[in-house]
Amino acid sequence: MATDPDRLRQLVAPAHTAVLTMELQNGIVGDGAILPMVPEAVQAVGLLQHAAAVCRAARAAGVRVVHGTAVEREDGAGAAVNCKIFAIGEKRRLAGSSPIIAGSYGAQLVPELEVQPSDIEVPRIHGMTPFTSTALDQILRNLGVTTVVIMGVSLNLGIMGASLTALDLGYQVVVVGDAVAGIPKEYADAVLANSISMIATVVGSDELIAAWSPTT
Repeated sequence: MATDPDRLRQLVAPAHTAVLTMELQNGIVGDGAILPMVPEAVQAVGLLQHAAAVCRAARAAGVRVVHGTAVEREDGAGAAVNCKIFAIGEKRRLAGSSPIIAGSYGAQLVPELEVQPSDIEVPRIHGMTPFTSTALDQILRNLGVTTVVIMGVSLNLGIMGASLTALDLGYQVVVVGDAVAGIPKEYADAVLANSISMIATVVGSDELIAAWSPTT
């Protein structure tokens, strides 16, 4: 994942960069997750520790941290059950055990991220990716953002969708390779190597943090 340090420093310069976390919520990557194998994959790669370190470094460098979250209404209104994963979530909601009901513990961002008042959360009640039908694109443009640094879950669906949409909207896309996960790991690694790397700059969290460190 090595990238030319000077190029990376320019690409993620604080004046035009934002970090976007994807669904790093208690009910998705923590206890009571919709898909229990997701937190297992997250723990296996140390995703939360790496994402937390990137967020801390970003804030210190003046880079805005934005969190894309997925939530459900108790009545399910506004969401379409038009794929398998949404059907799984709908079944849990109807049984009264949805882990991401708006306002609940499960819908909250994981404590490892140490969310700060300067962070911006952009929730959605519909769809698979954070840009579609939300204010995310306009918020980033209003902040003067041209580079989006993406972390979170999952490489199977959301990270791919967010990266492609950001690319189509004209953003430079950076994906933090050790702060994303998918299932199974072999598939996630293949997606990162063969698909994400074609549409985004893939970097390690240490490389990214170094790019935001003062130069001597």
